[in-house]
Parts: sequence; structure tokens; C-alpha cells
Amino acid sequence: MSEQLKSRIESMGLVLPPAPQPAGVYKPILILENKLYVSGQGPVLNDGSLIQGKVGSVLNKDEAKNAARQVGLTMLSSIITHAPSSIKIKRVIKVLGMVNATPEFEDHPYVINGFSELMADIFGAEYGIGVRSAVGMSLPQNIAVEIEALFLLEL
Repeated sequence: MSEQLKSRIESMGLVLPPAPQPAGVYKPILILENKLYVSGQGPVLNDGSLIQGKVGSVLNKDEAKNAARQVGLTMLSSIITHAPSSIKIKRVIKVLGMVNATPEFEDHPYVINGFSELMADIFGAEYGIGVRSAVGMSLPQNIAVEIEALFLLEL
């Protein structure tokens, strides 16, 4: 990842958690031509633990939004760990946000804003906001939020 992005993350005072290892048979990231695909990431804390719990019962929507922001930090850590240092991200293309929610919970887009707002802060509103889906479901290990994303790379 470019030194410019690393500097931006540091200047914002952000601390990246450790990059998680794959929990199955898949690649954490995949680069094809000028696109960077990032597999679903969960909210890893700095000590390596996960933010867990069902949104709408154990976690409220603000706690879940914070978990989605933490997923953004986890994703950046995964990119820095697994991608060649020469890549430069131009923009966010697509985000799929999955919220571990009770059937009654309806604010999935609000939760995923935690991720989207972080990307906008890092890459700017023009390049940090792409198209997006936000849905509710049951998630592995009872993590609060899982997000996968697609980025455009500068070649």
C-alpha cells in the first residue's frame, strides 16, 4: 500500500488491528487487473478479539456502527498486510455490509455508515464513497458486522 495512505492513516491517529487470518478456504484479498477485491472482514479489535453480538438485542445501533468502523480498520490492516506495497488505491467501488441483526432491527444502512464514513474520511468523499448494500443476517462467530469491498487501483 502506498506510503501516502499509510501516512494518512497515521496522521488521523488511527490504529490498525492485526490482520485476521482466513477462517476458511479463501484469499483475504485478490488483485485482478486494476481491481482489489477484499473478502468479508469482521470487527477485529487491537488485542485480536472480535466485536460480537446480535444488533437489536446485545448491541444497539450506535455500538454496531462503531463495529462497522472497526471493520474498516480491519480491512485496511488486511490490505496493508497482504497486498504488494506498490499498490495505490484510487477509490472505493462497491461495499457489501452485513449486520448480525435481530429480525426486528431495520437500521442496517445506519450501521454500515460506520464503515462508509471512515472510507470517506480516508479517501475523501469523492473517492471514498461507492455503491453499497446493507443487509441483516446471521454471521459466523456471532460477529456484529461483516463487510466485503471492491476498490479501484491506480496503475
